[in-house]
Amino acid sequence: MSEDADTVTEGDPKTVYDALRERVDDVLVGYEDVVRQLTVAVLSNGNVLLEGVPGVAKTTAARLFARASGLQYRRVQMTPDVLPADITGTHVYREDSGEFEVRRGPVFTNVLLADEINRATPKAQSALIESMREQTATIEGESLPLPQPFLVIATQNPIEYEGTYALPQAQRDRFLFKTVMDVPSRAVEKTVLERFTADPTLDPERIEPAVTPAAISEARETARAVHVGSRIHDYILDLLTATRESPATDHGGSPRAALALAHASQARAAIADRSYVVPGDIRELAAPTLRHRLVLNAEASMGGQTTDELIAELLETVETPEADLVEPEPEPAES
Repeated sequence: MSEDADTVTEGDPKTVYDALRERVDDVLVGYEDVVRQLTVAVLSNGNVLLEGVPGVAKTTAARLFARASGLQYRRVQMTPDVLPADITGTHVYREDSGEFEVRRGPVFTNVLLADEINRATPKAQSALIESMREQTATIEGESLPLPQPFLVIATQNPIEYEGTYALPQAQRDRFLFKTVMDVPSRAVEKTVLERFTADPTLDPERIEPAVTPAAISEARETARAVHVGSRIHDYILDLLTATRESPATDHGGSPRAALALAHASQARAAIADRSYVVPGDIRELAAPTLRHRLVLNAEASMGGQTTDELIAELLETVETPEADLVEPEPEPAES
């Protein structure tokens, strides 16, 4: 992809986020939270599950972000007839050489768009678990590394729609975020109508990258260096303990969920131009990080409670540390 004069080449996290948000907004408006969570995921080496009813622009948002990121991306339409080899690849016989060679599948890219992931069978879904966990893909017994950076952006329709297969808990846990895309407000929807009526050919493929891959790699390094204080660690553990001890859950958040929340909060602080995490970072990211990892018990489910409602309750009941107590302590002066 060619770089234009507006492409960000330096990896300041806030500059990277602002550029991505503005470039996506050139086509799709009203989803700043989605772009922010996708940016946080890219900077914290995480995968994202986008969920929403058909027609709310899940695929468009994913394609726009992938294009704007400047990273190589490929798309797989996950249907019931997709096989694991259609994702990872296979060996093919070459008559001219008399040998088998590896034909790499679409997973060998930086950003894989798995469109309507819950329409694929569990066997096909499981082909992504290794890639999401180890960032490798196995082709007929041979484990091959994936390009770096690598992440999966998967779209999903709610499971009450026909022809879908619920993702297994082990795979849901591999997604850093479950980002819910709701129907936009009337004002936003009117803007979309006006924009696409004026230019029916408006398409994600027309936009140029907003940042370079090198800028994203540099921003990742900056995010990793963000300070997470002891009180923030305690706050995360208090929240996770509350999910496990809640009478509404069969299974609360795992240690992986605690790590995910910490890493994501580092990236959230970085794009806010801070060198340290504050409680607000944790509170903003608690729902997308935990909603797909918690398993409500039968009583809570039958009572109509949702994981989002439970997380909101816990954020109100778990004591929040004061912001001025979580900034990094100043380094001692040299003697």
